[in-house]
Amino acid sequence: MPKDMCRVEGGEFTMGSADFYPEERPVHRVSVDGFWMDEHLVTVAEFRRFVKATGHVTVAERAPDPADFPDAEPDQLVPGSLVFRPPPGPVPLDDVRRWWHWVPGADWRHPNGPGSTLDGLERHPVTHVAYDDAAEYAAWAGKSLPTEAEWEFAARGGLDGAVFAWGDDPTPKGRAMANTWQGQFPWENLRLDGYEGTSPVKSFPPNRYGLYDMTGNVWEWTDDFFTAHQVDEATRPCCVPHNPRRATPDPTVGAGAPGAHLPRRVIKGGSHLCAPNYCLRYRPAARQAETVDTSTSHIGFRCIVRDEPQA
Repeated sequence: MPKDMCRVEGGEFTMGSADFYPEERPVHRVSVDGFWMDEHLVTVAEFRRFVKATGHVTVAERAPDPADFPDAEPDQLVPGSLVFRPPPGPVPLDDVRRWWHWVPGADWRHPNGPGSTLDGLERHPVTHVAYDDAAEYAAWAGKSLPTEAEWEFAARGGLDGAVFAWGDDPTPKGRAMANTWQGQFPWENLRLDGYEGTSPVKSFPPNRYGLYDMTGNVWEWTDDFFTAHQVDEATRPCCVPHNPRRATPDPTVGAGAPGAHLPRRVIKGGSHLCAPNYCLRYRPAARQAETVDTSTSHIGFRCIVRDEPQA
């Protein structure tokens, strides 16, 4: 058994949801082969060992390429990352700039910007990692990032069609099952689950496969490029997709938006900033597109090891 990994036997499952956000539709059947998955998110301590061994410099620690941001002012083209900062009171929810701030000097070592440290965060998930940082770590560890299908299959823990990774009740017997936002996002955090930001890995119960924090805490990078429409099984009832993977960018995703030329990968699982009034995405079916160069205070990752192909 690989250290600190859980076995996920392959199988067929229902992917997506028809009950929440449009990008999760249509619901369709998918099958995946078996694999091993990290039982918890990659932690600050684990990422520190990777950086010490390789000298890796994260995307957030490098100055952005001016060619990628032709409209940016020169003083904005400095190393940094996106940091969540709650407004003092209620704000309209149609402008994320009211709570997300580009902070020069923010990175995995300084998660809240210059002057912040990792004191007490060694067992928290590493954040401020872009897709390439996660992929580099996975390669160094002899692992891979999961596909979206592999990730969702694992997150469901065998509860096919359930809303959450633990069932359909958001708080069974009043118990918080994941690190999410309680109160009115983005200004009122009641911290009923005990945490305001990220939480140490394994702070909440695992799913039926023994995997922790598959939803909530931080979003997780997957290896798939984002496409707005998943395979519609209804158009091909004979053929359940097996090990589906989107290996090329979808040029229609992000068209007309800032940074449209940048590829977008799928992130899964939601985070400690997900709330019913704004982002009810701490569910296995939830999915979002994220530009590959993006790093934030609420995105991390975990890895898998696939079975060797049979001769």
